[in-house]
Amino acid sequence: MKIELMKEQDIAETQQMIEKSVRHSFSVLYPQGSIEYVVEYLNAETLKRRMTTSHFYVAKINNQIVGCGGIAGYFDSTEESILLTIFVDPDFQKQGIGKKIVETLENDEYGKRAKRIEVPASMVGIPFYKKLGYEHKNGELNFDDGHFAMEKFKK
Repeated sequence: MKIELMKEQDIAETQQMIEKSVRHSFSVLYPQGSIEYVVEYLNAETLKRRMTTSHFYVAKINNQIVGCGGIAGYFDSTEESILLTIFVDPDFQKQGIGKKIVETLENDEYGKRAKRIEVPASMVGIPFYKKLGYEHKNGELNFDDGHFAMEKFKK
């Protein structure tokens, strides 16, 4: 597997992988309307914008995109960053790909400079982020704008 910055030619395949992941992973906990909202929101234009406003990576196995994720400054902060749009193809989940993507993001320049990294997690993502050392923001389970805010402080 290799992880590299997303290129414009990766957008369509990345969007298809995200849609597959959302439809599969969210189906047990989210109503259909919420799933459709996320699929519509994470379209090609959103991914193109993420390429310009964050460092957005794709994970590839045999040139197939199997995961993605981005990191950016948190509201233009130089001491806080935010993880964005982290997804792994359902056919490749539970193989350490998501962990490798998060490690790549945390070692990106935005991750290295941050004293705190926030991630807007879905219900299905909470256990994954907890395994990686993220906790609920301010120690509280807060649902805000369709996500649960989680954070990790550097030691």
